[in-house]
Amino acid sequence: MQTLYGVHPVEEALKAGKRRFDHVLVARERRDDRLEAIVSLCKELKIRVRTEPRETLTDMARTPAHQGVVAIVRAQQFLAIEDVLEPTGSPRLVLALDGVEDPQNLGALLRSADGAGVDSVVMTERRAAPLSAVAAKAAAGAQEHLRIARVVNLVRSLEELKRQNIWIIGLDERGTTDYTDFDFTGDCALVMGREGDGLHELVRRTCDHLLRIPMAGGVSSLNVSAAGAVVLFEAFRQRRIKQRGSEKAANSDKSPKNESKPKKQKGLGS
Repeated sequence: MQTLYGVHPVEEALKAGKRRFDHVLVARERRDDRLEAIVSLCKELKIRVRTEPRETLTDMARTPAHQGVVAIVRAQQFLAIEDVLEPTGSPRLVLALDGVEDPQNLGALLRSADGAGVDSVVMTERRAAPLSAVAAKAAAGAQEHLRIARVVNLVRSLEELKRQNIWIIGLDERGTTDYTDFDFTGDCALVMGREGDGLHELVRRTCDHLLRIPMAGGVSSLNVSAAGAVVLFEAFRQRRIKQRGSEKAANSDKSPKNESKPKKQKGLGS
């Protein structure tokens, strides 16, 4: 079993309905609409709720940042890379994480991925942050709505994505192409590297393109979670524009064509 804490992580896990809840603890000292909504949802789903002192929740969560709610749930189930390869019917956007080690960065990346319409996330099993309660809190529950695969060998997984005609795009400060100049409207996987060290050499070599974020100041790069958000939402922007254009063209095709009015026939006596 796993601990989840915080209003958003617990609420989103309840709404998603993918995990089995053992029970939920709420702080005796806190009573407000947000917490009452969680309690009501638990009752609706027949999940046990216990009221405990705030100190008890702090001990279970191992942090005072639990916002008055802690849940004991089954650990999140991960997909295999084969699940990521399944066609979706539209251009796929995959986020691949090459050893992101900070759970706060992991959570922030997952939150951006959900907001930017990412289809799947691929994470490495080793030398990477686990999808812990800390990461879930930073993700504000977004991980409950994402398709996440954990793999042993990221390079091998990226090669499998390539065989499905998915472009592998690495974000690297040594890249030669600005991220705004790349076309994200097709099938592509954005690969983000480790804090500080960036992409592993083998992963970098596997990428079809290396993109960069131009920087105006003295610092050469952004934090990995901030950089991921910048590029993911650029991909989202481009895809929205293309989708709107397609919808506009489709609606135009459905609209009645302007037909010439029939000529008025002359009467017999004319």
